[in-house]
Parts: sequence; C-alpha cells; structure tokens
Amino acid sequence: MSDGVTVLVGTTKGAFLLSGGQSREGWSVSGPHCGGWTINHVIGDADSGTIWAGGGGDWSGAGVWRSEDGGKTWALTKLTKGTIDEWAANDPETAKFLNWTPQEVPFEDAFSQIWSLGFAHGTLYAGTKPARLLASKDGGASFEHLEGLANHPSADRWNPGAAGLVLHTIVSHPDDPKKLWIAISAAGVFASEDGGVSWERRNRLSNAAACEGHAHPAAPRDGDTGHCVHNMMRAPGDSDLLYQQNHHGVWRSPDGGRSWDSINDGLPSTFGFPIRVHPRDPQTIWTLPLNSDTAGRFPPDAAAAVWKSEDGGKTWQDKRTGLPQEACFFTVLRQAMAGDARDPAGLYFGTNSGSVFASLDEGETWSEIARHLPTVLSVEVMDRG
Repeated sequence: MSDGVTVLVGTTKGAFLLSGGQSREGWSVSGPHCGGWTINHVIGDADSGTIWAGGGGDWSGAGVWRSEDGGKTWALTKLTKGTIDEWAANDPETAKFLNWTPQEVPFEDAFSQIWSLGFAHGTLYAGTKPARLLASKDGGASFEHLEGLANHPSADRWNPGAAGLVLHTIVSHPDDPKKLWIAISAAGVFASEDGGVSWERRNRLSNAAACEGHAHPAAPRDGDTGHCVHNMMRAPGDSDLLYQQNHHGVWRSPDGGRSWDSINDGLPSTFGFPIRVHPRDPQTIWTLPLNSDTAGRFPPDAAAAVWKSEDGGKTWQDKRTGLPQEACFFTVLRQAMAGDARDPAGLYFGTNSGSVFASLDEGETWSEIARHLPTVLSVEVMDRG
C-alpha cells in the first residue's frame, strides 16, 4: 500500500485494497486478504497506517484481522468459535487437513460475525451479529464487551432485520470520546454520552403526523422513524447533526438523534442503504436510492444515480454521468459508500456485482475503478497523503 488514497473494500471473499496514490488514479488492486473470510467492514487509521477487517461467519467464527504493514501481513484476533472448531476438535484428521490448531476464544459462541468497526480516541469498537458492542484498548489484540447496551431495557424487544439482528453502524464524536452513536437493524438508533456505559434510544419523529400512515412494517409509526436503520453518519462541525438512511426514508437530526425530520421529498424512492456527508460542509449529503425491498433492490428504472443535496435534504439532484443507465440491477449495501476529505472531496461506492465506482469531483461524475470483485459489503477510505 502506497501513500495517498487507499480504498478499503470488504467482500464475501476477503478484504481488498485499491491504491490510487496521491493523484487518485491508476488504481491497483491488492487481495484477497484475511484468509478468504467474509469481511463485513474494513477501516484504517491514517496516522499509524493500521488496517482492521471484521467479519467471519458460522463456519469460521467471528474475528478481527489486523495489518500494520499496509496489508502485506495480517494477524487474526479470533473472538468466537465456528463449525470448523467443533469439527476439527473432534477429529484429528480433519484438524490436519484444515491446518487447524486449538485456541482460546473470549466469547465462545456469543455471536457469529463482526459487522462493523470504528476507531476513535485510541479505542477500536466492533459491532456484532447478534447485536453487541465490543471495545479494544490495545489496537484489536483483545476486546471487552460493553454490557450497558446489551442490558438496555428494550433489548428483549429488538427484532432482527433481513440480515439478522446486526449492529452495523458505529459513530463517534471527533472531540468528545464519551459521545457515541450506534445503529442496529432493527432496533434503531442508540446514543451514549458516558463512553458506552449507558445508552438512550433515539428514534423520535419531529413531526409524527406528517410521516406516518404507511403499511410497510418498517415504516415510521408510533412516533418513531422506524427501527430498521440502514446507515448513519455525523456531519462535520460543532453541532450533533446526524443523517440516516433507513428502510423507509432519509432522515436528519439536528440534536444528536433526539428528534428526526424526514428529508425524502425529491427522492425517487424512500428505500436505500448508504448515506454520506461532506467532510467539511454539513449541508451536503449523498445517498443512493433503490427501488424498494419488494421490487428488487436495484436503482429505479435500472439506471444508476447518486442523489446529492447541498441544502441538508431540502432539495435533491441526481448525478448520473459515468454510471450505467441501462439494465443496471446492482445493489449498494449499507456500508458500501465512503469518501475522502480532499478538496474536492472524493466519493466511492461498491456494488454487489463486484464493481467499485469513484468520483473525484464530489459526485458530479463517476468512473469505475475496479470490477469483478466478489460481492462488495463495505467501502472505506484511508488517506495517508
């Protein structure tokens, strides 16, 4: 991995690194990394150059891979057991064939996958399936369970989304290490202001009467936005301005999630997975609508577009240049859109058909920088410029 911009890609067959250098062009692909594991999320710390990849599954168990040399070598912190451990532990021949050696895991069979990662103020956070929140103070070598979330009074009423009960989004505050937000499908948004010791559920609609009345089970009702959150991001600046894309709309919260406003007007669909906020302008956001969960989950009219707002969601414009406009049936999943902080800001998204697209002009035009990868589950950016 060279200096400059590296796009970190999690897929169903490992992690991949796309290096574009200082000029963000001539992209080279490295991978697959992480033993071919399903990797749900890859993140990096530009200051140290450390990369973490979280994933796993029923076969392997869950774990977090770590590279401190730009992806050349990786170390695994295995956190739970998988089917491979059960089979190999009871059959020496199977163990030999699979090159398996026994090892202690701290969480036994408590969860099957790592679904999300977040690094802030020296702490590495990991979200799991089913939903738990873990924290590491030693760069991912070991983890502890933050029990306050699991002990939330609403926990026995959390319902799984289609992918299960997953903690898929971890949002930190850049200046206050005690402030955290997480999102769980389908339990909603939770916030902590004491470093994860206690949590408040934050899904209240600012104008419930105007948003309710939909038949879909994930739609807003009972004064809440709907608990099937797909992705959430904090805007830059001093306020706790949050945006989320959930199963039934795009929402904005000016107060850290204590109330949410619908900003769907002007979009072709309320359904989609990712949301992205400009690195310097809190009013500029991007999303990628899909037709609906029951109509195929592909771009409306099978023509891809990233939709951009420069006024906090009051108005939207579709950005299509360079994106396929015929017979386009891909899906862009919840963690598969990211950006860099350059000027102009770069945007990147990956598809379930194995392509990664980039825009170096804040979403106005797009180009394909990788293709034929496995199903893309996540996209993040590390810029060591």
